[in-house]
Amino acid sequence: MTEGAGKPGRAMPAGDRPGRPPARRRRRRLLRWIGLVLALLVLLGAGAAWWLYHQLDSNIRTDTTAAAELERYERERPALTVGGAQNILLIGSDTRAGVGNAQYGQNSGTQRSDTTILLHISADRDSATAVSIPRDLLAEIPSCAVPGGGRSVAQTGQFNSAFEIGGAACTIRTVEKLTGIRVDHHVIVDFRGFKKMVDAIGGVEICLPRPIDDAEAKVRLPAGRQTLHGEQALGYVRARYSLGNGSDTDRMGRQQQFLAALVKKVQSNGVLLNPTRLYPLLDAATRSVTTDPGLDTLRDLYELVRGMRDIPTGRTTFLTVPRRPYPPNPNRDVLREPDASELFQRLRADRPVAVDDGADRKPSAAVAESASPAPTFSGTTADAATCR
Repeated sequence: MTEGAGKPGRAMPAGDRPGRPPARRRRRRLLRWIGLVLALLVLLGAGAAWWLYHQLDSNIRTDTTAAAELERYERERPALTVGGAQNILLIGSDTRAGVGNAQYGQNSGTQRSDTTILLHISADRDSATAVSIPRDLLAEIPSCAVPGGGRSVAQTGQFNSAFEIGGAACTIRTVEKLTGIRVDHHVIVDFRGFKKMVDAIGGVEICLPRPIDDAEAKVRLPAGRQTLHGEQALGYVRARYSLGNGSDTDRMGRQQQFLAALVKKVQSNGVLLNPTRLYPLLDAATRSVTTDPGLDTLRDLYELVRGMRDIPTGRTTFLTVPRRPYPPNPNRDVLREPDASELFQRLRADRPVAVDDGADRKPSAAVAESASPAPTFSGTTADAATCR
């Protein structure tokens, strides 16, 4: 009798065959493979996230020259902002240098601030006020460091020439001298950057009461409701001579209305909660800006945006610094007092600013709820940026 013959033995599991590992072992092996694949996917996801963060972070350019110049004049600068509040100077450069900018004019090697906005964000992050400073406003421009070495002579001149003379630092010092408001941060954006950001959010809707045909601004638009994309949007906010009375006043009004509509669009779920829109916006924004060292990382910019995203559109106001024509030269402006001083004082004290766009609306909610009466300035709010 052979060994084991006639002897009862355990039945072999159906899944176990000679030469094959038991089913339990195969299941363990399968689980290990699944765990390995999941771990690999997590690592790949983390690696991709790190790569995207690093890419966006490295896009941002830092203006160290301005930081050094401002440090030199620290003692003469205004006192620090009310704790938690922030004042950010947004500078739109009219440089023709760089890819995509030459079509707007010959590159003379110089640049001026095409648009300058002082953005005040309240300490409680409950309101934001964007104040446009006219290009043609006469201002005291201090002695500034100039490219290539040396210093300029202190002078009274057209406001936007400060950027041409000494870049962002000279513009910041001019603004601080003009307003008595401490500028905490600054951001510079050129034409191409503006177009890229508008395209990244899918355009901005506006309503035109009449057609626009402005060869100099390179824009031609019919009347009515429409969505403007990069090139059209840039032409619309730059158009000057074919609209209104051809003054910078009308142009700044259009810029404010457009920015109000842009803020409303960015705050919408269609952008902030849509990765296919949000990443291109972040990529365009970071590629397009030059900032001071305090805002030159993706985390810094994210914290700034996060602090603003919940500000109600009715509390996001846009206005132009009060000014009047300069009598000897009506093509230049000077501050209109006491309105300008009242505006600057409210911003320094981190108090809300009421605006009136001329329509039959109540003052902005930020001021309507204020215990003390406040002056009302000509302007608009982000919630007014709606086509009707």
